[in-house]
Amino acid sequence: MLQGKLSSYYVDLHIHIGRTRTNRPVKITASNQLTLPNIMEESVLRKGMDMLGVIDAQSPEVLDELEESVICGDAHEYKDGGIRYKDKVTILLGAELEVYDEFSQGPIHVLCFLPTIESMRYFSRWCSGKMKNIHLSSQRIYVTGKNLQQVVKKMGGWFIPAHVFTPFKSLYGKGVEVSLQEVFDPSLIDAIELGLSADTTLAGKLIELNPYTFISNSDAHSTSKIAREHQVVQLAKPTFVEMGKALKNENGRRIVKNIGLDPRLGKYHQTVCRVCNTKVDDGYCLHEHREKIVKGVYERIQELSAAQKTLCARIEAEEKRPPYIHHVPLQFIPGVGPKTLQKLLQSHTEMEIVHELELEELVNIVPIKIALLIIKARSGKLLIEEGGGGTYGKIK
Repeated sequence: MLQGKLSSYYVDLHIHIGRTRTNRPVKITASNQLTLPNIMEESVLRKGMDMLGVIDAQSPEVLDELEESVICGDAHEYKDGGIRYKDKVTILLGAELEVYDEFSQGPIHVLCFLPTIESMRYFSRWCSGKMKNIHLSSQRIYVTGKNLQQVVKKMGGWFIPAHVFTPFKSLYGKGVEVSLQEVFDPSLIDAIELGLSADTTLAGKLIELNPYTFISNSDAHSTSKIAREHQVVQLAKPTFVEMGKALKNENGRRIVKNIGLDPRLGKYHQTVCRVCNTKVDDGYCLHEHREKIVKGVYERIQELSAAQKTLCARIEAEEKRPPYIHHVPLQFIPGVGPKTLQKLLQSHTEMEIVHELELEELVNIVPIKIALLIIKARSGKLLIEEGGGGTYGKIK
C-alpha cells in the first residue's frame, strides 16, 4: 500500500480491568472504577486514544461484556481482528499471564494477544485448565514459556514479554540470569514492552534485543493512568492485522515514535534501600539492610549489557529505531491538580494538550507557569528527581 494512504494512531496496548459489570474483581490491585465503560469513556473523551489493548480479556466476564457490546450494536468486530467501539476506538484483546517454569529464575509476566473474541474464548478455555483462577488477571500458568509461545503463535496471536526490566515479575528483573533464550524461543517473540523505568536508549544496550520492536504502554491500573506511556503508530486501518504488521515494520506500517516517562521518573530507575529510602551504591546501604535493597533498572541493564557482550553475537543489521519521546503525564506537572486538569480537558484531549497545542493556546486555559512546564516537558527540559524502590520520581 502506498505510504500516503497510511494514517497515524495513538496506541496503548496494556490496560487492566479492575471490575466487571457484576462487580467481580479482575485485576486485584487495580481501581474498582477501571471498568470497560469507564475505560472507553476516558480513552475517547479525555485521552484521545485510537487503539487500546484490554489486557484481561481472557476473563470470561470481560469477554461476555465485549461480545454483548457487539450484539447490541455499540461495537463491531473487524474481519482483520479487533473490536471497533462506536467508531471511535479499537479494542485489541490481550491476556497478561505469569510464567514460572523450571527454566526461569523467577516469575515473568507476558502479554498474549489474540485477534477475535472467538479465538480469545478458545485461549481462555485452554488457559483455565492450567491456572487456578481464569477470572483474575496476571495469574500463573503452569506450562513452560516455550509451550505458551507455541500455543499463542499457533492461534495467530502475538507473544510479548511485559515490562521486561521491572525488578519484580519480569523477564530481566528476576526471570533470567542473562538471556531471554534461557526461557523463551527468540523467534516466537513479536515485540518487547519496555516498562516505565526504561527507554530505547537503555534497552538498546542489550545486544539480544536488537531484532525486536520496542513498545511503550501504560500498564494502567486506573483510568487516569491510561496513555501515560503509548506510541504513535502508522497503519492503513486500526485493526489487529495492521498492528501486527507495524510490529514487524511491514509495508510502511511502523511505530513512528515511542512516548513514555523519562526513565528517571519510573518507580524502579535507581537502586534503593526500602528501609532507609535512600539511593544505594554497590549494593550496600550504610545500615546493611541487604535483604531490602531493590536493584534499579539502570544498574540491572549495565550488568546485562556487560554479560551479553560475551554471550551473544552482535547483530550487524539492526534496523534504525523510532525516536523515544520523554513524556510527562499531566498529573506529574507541578500545579496541575484535579481542578486544573478538568479545565484543561474540557475542550481538548490529553493527547492534544501534551503533544500538539501551542503555548498561545495553552495560556488561554491555564496560567503561563503551567503552560511553560507543559511545553518544557515535550523537549525534556524539566529537572527531575529520580525514582526508585517503588517510589515514582518527581518534577522539581
